[in-house]
Amino acid sequence: MSRKAIVILPDTRLRQVCEPVIAITDEIRDLARDMLDSMYAARGIGLAAIQIGVMKRVVVCDLEKEIPGKFDEEGEPETEPHPEVFINPEIIWRSDELSTYEEGCLSIPDYTEEVERPARIRFRYLTLDGDPREEEADGLRATCIQHEIDHLDGKLFIDYLSKLKRDRVIRKFTKAAKREATA
Repeated sequence: MSRKAIVILPDTRLRQVCEPVIAITDEIRDLARDMLDSMYAARGIGLAAIQIGVMKRVVVCDLEKEIPGKFDEEGEPETEPHPEVFINPEIIWRSDELSTYEEGCLSIPDYTEEVERPARIRFRYLTLDGDPREEEADGLRATCIQHEIDHLDGKLFIDYLSKLKRDRVIRKFTKAAKREATA
């Protein structure tokens, strides 16, 4: 398929709420492949359709899986891709227990901060075949899914930061966008 450009802050599309997918068509399947290609090219672990400018409730994630018993030259476990596609995902339960992960975002490049979110979630979605699913997630997977679903609702991980930090980040990216526009 093809790699698409990632929408970068302060682009106002990042603050819009995405529309549900009404029917899973070849166009939606192509969108999911383009999203995965774009996410891999940008070296991310998750991407929402809005991040490539498509206002649909589609999310992709890949938290590579370790291959049991296989190690690279440095003794680190080898991994293989494990792409996941979620159509119209929604969180239906959040744990009271919280966890903190250092989050980044392909739409806010080269910036990370620790964000506290529910440690476990239950969510439902449709597969690319249109089958309804319901799953629980914890750890990094729960964080990734929550982060990407936030994108579908026009929310960014910087919204979990203090107003001072958030405003500083927005100012930085707004200035960078203005410099790029005049270059």
